[in-house]
This record gives sequence, C-alpha cells and structure tokens, in this order.
Amino acid sequence: MSRYAEYTRVPVSQTRNEIERTLERYGADQFLYGHESGRAVVGFRMNKRQVKIILALPKGDSDKDQKEVRRLWRSLAMIIKAKLEAVASGVSIFDDEFMPYIVLPSGETVGQFMRPQIDQAYLNGTMPKLLPGPS
Repeated sequence: MSRYAEYTRVPVSQTRNEIERTLERYGADQFLYGHESGRAVVGFRMNKRQVKIILALPKGDSDKDQKEVRRLWRSLAMIIKAKLEAVASGVSIFDDEFMPYIVLPSGETVGQFMRPQIDQAYLNGTMPKLLPGPS
C-alpha cells in the first residue's frame, strides 16, 4: 500500500508557506512554526483558539529521512486543509476538528491533557467524574 505524498519532491519550506496561506485564507490571524530535534511545531490562532500541532519527524539526515520529512509535511498540509474545509462547509465545527491540538491555559494541548485520562479509564474500566465533588 502506498502512502500519501510518498514520492513528493516539494520542499518543506514550500509546504510551510502553503500551510500559512491556507490558514490565512480560512481566517487565522496568527501563525508560527518551529522545529527541534525530531519534531516540528505548527501553531496558529483561529476562532479565539490557540492551536498547536506537533509533527514527529525522523532524526536522521539521510535521503530516506529527508524524503519522509517532505512526505509528513505534505500530509500535514492536506490534513489542515481538509479540516478547515470541513468547518467552512458546515460538515463539522472548529473545536471538533482541532480539539486535540487546542492549547489549554496550562500550555499543554487537549490531547496531551486527555491521553493519560483516557488510558486510565480503559485500564480501570471506569469513567472519570463529569463534575468534581462528592460522589
């Protein structure tokens, strides 16, 4: 089975620019990107929400690694476009599409906050309380 953009030659810088243009077209009023060992970060503000998407990347510099980096960036561009178009078309709502990536006041994303709770719920077979306080 082939993977999306498996043979892309589009440079990462071109894909980042494409992502930025897409975000602007759909109404983002802030945009940033950065990278550090083994991951890239794309952030933006839209619909009064801060969004942060972390993209895990291969750490090597081989041609194979660089090919995979280009493929992953193209995949991210496609995902962002698809989510924004779903929202613009009324198929979905912004918070549902980007929920795992919305930044909470603590600085972590909803996904980072919820993953341990979801793991615990499945491990214990119990749901967390909906409201704090006495049982």
